[in-house]
Amino acid sequence: MHSTQQKLLNLAKKIKINIKNPRIIGKIIEIENPQNIIHHLRQLENKGFISIDKKTGIVSIEKYESNFSEGLLKLPIFGSANCGPATLRAEQNLLGYLAVPSERIGKKRQEGLFIVIADGNSLNAAKNIKGGPVESGDYVVIDGDNVSPLNGQYVLSIIDEMANLKRFYKDSKNKQIRLESESTFETKPIYIREEDFQDYMVNGVVVGVIKKQEKNATGE
Repeated sequence: MHSTQQKLLNLAKKIKINIKNPRIIGKIIEIENPQNIIHHLRQLENKGFISIDKKTGIVSIEKYESNFSEGLLKLPIFGSANCGPATLRAEQNLLGYLAVPSERIGKKRQEGLFIVIADGNSLNAAKNIKGGPVESGDYVVIDGDNVSPLNGQYVLSIIDEMANLKRFYKDSKNKQIRLESESTFETKPIYIREEDFQDYMVNGVVVGVIKKQEKNATGE
């Protein structure tokens, strides 16, 4: 169920709403476009959740589900991260929020989680990421509380203050970190030598991907 539909269902359970007053409904649930309200009310009607009186426009609840909204994590979007060379400056500018179903990323709590937008295609063959692979413009969910990745995990790295998404490997024998791409394009690994560790940090581990075309289906 779309998040707007769940909001409408929650509202209709609390107060009497009328499809003929979509602007008023929209103000209450913070949706600007009245046509979106009408569309999602019709979708709820088609699914059997509500009935709409043809004469008065009054909405009546037929069945109610609340588990969807309880399973949504509202995650902040903090800028972009490069999937190729580390060329995008790591500045935490809040761009907005995305509502992500918890089961999509295997997390029940949103503490420590945030999103970056992928820039580049060097992980466009990374099939081991939930919801992946990652294409340019996709929304990559990061667990910022996990800054000690295991070899083979995908990470958000900060290299000389630049944000980068890659697969992480720590090579203790050669005293270096290797960041690898998984791409249909030929992309060379990034090597971080021991003497450069002070200019490198892991900012979190990738826990899932929401495809850019899915944003309207899962977001607010």
